[in-house]
Amino acid sequence: MSVVIEFDKVSRQFVRRQNASTIQERFMGLIRGLPPAEAFWAIRDVSFAVEKGQSIGLVGHNGAGKSTILKLMTRVLEPTSGRVSTHGRIAALLELGSGFHPDLSGRENVFLYGSLMGFSRKEMQRKLPEIIEFSEIGPFLDTEVKHYSSGMYTRLAFAVATAVDPDILITDEVLAVGDEAFQRKCIDRIYGFRRAGKTIVFVSHALDVVRSLCDTAVWLDHGKMKAYGPAHDVVDAYLAAVNERERIEFEQAEKDEDHEWRERMRRGTREVEIVRVQLLDRHGNERITFRTHESLTIRIHYVAHEPIERPVFGVGINHESGPWLTGPNTGFDKYHIPVIEGTGIVDYHIPRLPLLAGRYLVSASATDYTQLHEFDVHDRMYPLVVHSDGISQRYGMLFIEGTWSWRA
Repeated sequence: MSVVIEFDKVSRQFVRRQNASTIQERFMGLIRGLPPAEAFWAIRDVSFAVEKGQSIGLVGHNGAGKSTILKLMTRVLEPTSGRVSTHGRIAALLELGSGFHPDLSGRENVFLYGSLMGFSRKEMQRKLPEIIEFSEIGPFLDTEVKHYSSGMYTRLAFAVATAVDPDILITDEVLAVGDEAFQRKCIDRIYGFRRAGKTIVFVSHALDVVRSLCDTAVWLDHGKMKAYGPAHDVVDAYLAAVNERERIEFEQAEKDEDHEWRERMRRGTREVEIVRVQLLDRHGNERITFRTHESLTIRIHYVAHEPIERPVFGVGINHESGPWLTGPNTGFDKYHIPVIEGTGIVDYHIPRLPLLAGRYLVSASATDYTQLHEFDVHDRMYPLVVHSDGISQRYGMLFIEGTWSWRA
């Protein structure tokens, strides 16, 4: 197969100046001249190749250099060093409404975009019904696009870019704007392009889509290429690094935590104290980031300052937006603990975590057998981050393992 996109040791440098923040600094700047320029590298020595019909994903943190690479592909920017080569007609969605003139109507912008892609007005007129149908903005087609909402911009831009039958489709976070139904339409059309043998360059933080859509992936970190290869392997490596960074940040936050805040989230008479709560994976490693269907053990370390008969231990999981998702305890589950005194451990084991991607808060509690007297309650004090890469369900908070059947 022929190579249609190639980056050969490509670097791109930008220059930024420190802005004066006070009137005095601005005045001194006028006297002394502009502040010294500071050069920085958006990307450094990046090399990869994309063959015709391949789909490649770019992953990495915000500011990693992904958008710079897309702008180099489309010749919006030229490299400071190295070589970029592309072959074929490119349609790009780099920024919201890029290529649109705000003072022109949606209809006029369709013809403007088409002319930039080398299509005649007659050819774009034939494509117009398909564009209107896909974008669903028919009543506003003759309105100036400066009056469009962000969702309307995205609908029209995506409809036009994919209607001009490009050899290479470049999308930068096209799923970040728009409602769920339109996002699904976009994904379906992108998959259609893939089935048709088009080349796709895809940038998204939706890593499960990168896994399923892309053949290969590039992981960028502060402008440098950390990994390049099969999409599944690159996404795994990227997630492992993200998980490790979040663990380190959480541990540092624990050291710097506002103890007054923690005490406000804690209540009880403390005859039994919860001294530590851990989230453990199947190997016994402490983490805060898990994937849907992974094994999770919530471990409660306690100290009983006196003998306590028939204590009840419980856990709770809330979504960070508020909803309480579950609240099991040893009393409800008829797990009988006869008496405790001194130190001990209680584990709640979840063999297949049913949570979908999101951020959650874990609670832990120790009460008497009636569950009316609270010894120690840690209310939503422990963060839990869940990723759903490779999971077919995308909406909601829970993965329900149901099955479908059909008969005519």
